Amino acid sequence: MANMFALILFIATLVTGIVWCIDRFKWAPERRAKQALAQAQTGDALDDKTLRSVAKQPGWVETTASVFPVLAVVFIVRSFIYEPFQIPSGSMMPTLLIGDFILVEKFAYGIKDPITQTTLIPTGHPKRGDVAVFKYPKDPSVDYIKRVVGLPGDKVSYDPDSKTVTITPDCSKGSGCTRALAVTYSDVQPSDFIQTFSGYGGNEAGNGFYQMPQDKTMPGGLRLATRKETLGDVTHNILMVTQAQSQASMYYQQPGQPQATWIVPQGHYFMMGDNRDNSADSRYWGFVPERNLVGKATAIWMSFEKQEGEWPTGVRLSRIGGIH
Repeated sequence: MANMFALILFIATLVTGIVWCIDRFKWAPERRAKQALAQAQTGDALDDKTLRSVAKQPGWVETTASVFPVLAVVFIVRSFIYEPFQIPSGSMMPTLLIGDFILVEKFAYGIKDPITQTTLIPTGHPKRGDVAVFKYPKDPSVDYIKRVVGLPGDKVSYDPDSKTVTITPDCSKGSGCTRALAVTYSDVQPSDFIQTFSGYGGNEAGNGFYQMPQDKTMPGGLRLATRKETLGDVTHNILMVTQAQSQASMYYQQPGQPQATWIVPQGHYFMMGDNRDNSADSRYWGFVPERNLVGKATAIWMSFEKQEGEWPTGVRLSRIGGIH
């Protein structure tokens, strides 16, 4: 869908641009010539209104030509500079909430052809800890947003019981792979979020996330736990369902690697959601090729109080600002 919109926008910009160019360099000079001739034949007796009626610009040409500059600006900004996205699910809570509208820096990971996603000008690569938007590898028509946890060559292990990540860089080169990255965690604390479930019984999918003071409860709800995770130089908050059982049997099994351990291939990245027990990420479907990267999420420009699949019920102006 995202690529289809980019294609439609490109075609609309191209068509209106062609009309604008033809009008500016061919039809407009012809109209001016006719008006000049008419003015000369009448001894400069024609007023401006009458003169315009001698060679009038067709309405469809005027409309199309006036739309072109707007479409051109939108196309350039959206394709190469910043693109807005809406957060549809809770997989990146508490960093991003359902209803957040974010800006994604398109040029952070290379200036790309907006249709084919081919890199035209390399400008940089994801850093560990970045919040990145990418095309879902199993369905590139769908945009995902997760945190970059593993870089090319990293050995990533995840313990689903302690819910901790271990990262050892440079494991794909046949040497090294002995010194783990400093990944640290703060103590587990109750969070400000409650998750509700469909017919809550322990295994059903969660269908709602509500921000609620810790002295309040919700029928059928489960309070999530939180702690800070530090990946190298980047510290952020994560959410966990402490009662959740291990789902390691559902993880993507990389050939030649133990369960829940992966070595990130060159040109690929390992992504995880900050809402660790409510995120379908690289643990389940594998790695993200660099060509699938859309950009780096940098700011929240608007936020609506809402639940997944529901209409907004309010505005969260306090969330407007940068993403960490």
